[in-house]
Amino acid sequence: MAIDLAALDACVHCGLCLASCPTYVELGTEADSPRGRIQLVRGLAAGTLEPTHEVARHLDLCLGCRACETACPSGVPYGRLIESVRPLVEARRSAGARGVRRLLASVLTSPRLARLLFAPARLVAGRRALARLPFLGYAAALAPRRMPALPPVIEPEGMPRGTAVLLTGCVASALFHDTNVRTARLLARAGVRVLVRADLGCCGALAAHLGAGDLAHRLARDVVRVVERSGADWIVTNAAGCGAHLRGLGHVLADDAGGATVAARTRDALELLAELGLPPPSGLLPRRVAVHDPCHLAHGQGVRGAVRELLATIPGIGLVDLAESDWCCGSAGTYNLTEPAMAARLLDRKLDNVARSGAELVVAANPGCLLQMRAGALARGLDVAIEHPIDVLARAHAC
Repeated sequence: MAIDLAALDACVHCGLCLASCPTYVELGTEADSPRGRIQLVRGLAAGTLEPTHEVARHLDLCLGCRACETACPSGVPYGRLIESVRPLVEARRSAGARGVRRLLASVLTSPRLARLLFAPARLVAGRRALARLPFLGYAAALAPRRMPALPPVIEPEGMPRGTAVLLTGCVASALFHDTNVRTARLLARAGVRVLVRADLGCCGALAAHLGAGDLAHRLARDVVRVVERSGADWIVTNAAGCGAHLRGLGHVLADDAGGATVAARTRDALELLAELGLPPPSGLLPRRVAVHDPCHLAHGQGVRGAVRELLATIPGIGLVDLAESDWCCGSAGTYNLTEPAMAARLLDRKLDNVARSGAELVVAANPGCLLQMRAGALARGLDVAIEHPIDVLARAHAC
């Protein structure tokens, strides 16, 4: 994806984005703000600035959370700009650093390799004593896998409303299989015929985060091919980061009209369920529930109300406010792996707000957010459950 010079020029340097940028609020440095980083991208695009270690450091510290897009009165597509410059920065890293990041991108974007990598993690799932250890905390935060494999087709209940390809994902298919099964069942209950394609793997979002542009493009083209051949009305995901990436395929694959077609057909599962409607749930949930709005759902896709609408239909539920509900938790794709210090600062801020909310349950519609926040809550000893809203809805609907 080439750097969009017109998008750079749309920035009027008003500074309204500053208060919404987590790294600027934490560090207070102009180069770690959206406005400052746009200037760095401008210099790189013009050739007046070299991608030195210092320049790369400021760009690497960007979460890509896109909160600045929500705040921007000029509509600057900041997320697209930062993604477009990552391959340029990546090319100037040391051979060793590039190799490690490339290996990480290759493993995480392959469902088969991701399952092999994370299989041992199930052995320590739920062990609170390991929650404070680097990376093992994420394994301790895993929920057990109980559901059977998904069949290729799940037929709708009642009157058919349309057909959807379900993106089961790469890391999500390895770590959140049960959530994928419940997503398919809820969609079927809403009248959707669900297709689970064995030839549909990663969407390419994680590769793009790591600057592996060629891999991200190849994976995106695979998605376009599968969706076009399926004839489906929608491609549905329950991972906010995947959904935001898919909605941007028109720009990622600017030379392929199929990218724009897939972007237009992309729906978050919660968004589509709220649009189509579900029958009244039979279960009761007498708990105080707070909603964490994942960055790429709220800012990247503009989806905020759907989860609250759906949860409000469950008898007994009490929705409570979560301060800075759309503030990044520090997960941000692979950010908590590549920038653990800043990720930890943002996680502490998020958990402070969770503790103050009085919630017994926090829902977060993104796998990365779930692992990040669960691991942090376990390490802190915070008595709060953290779940995907799909899992909560599925219990209420007994599916």
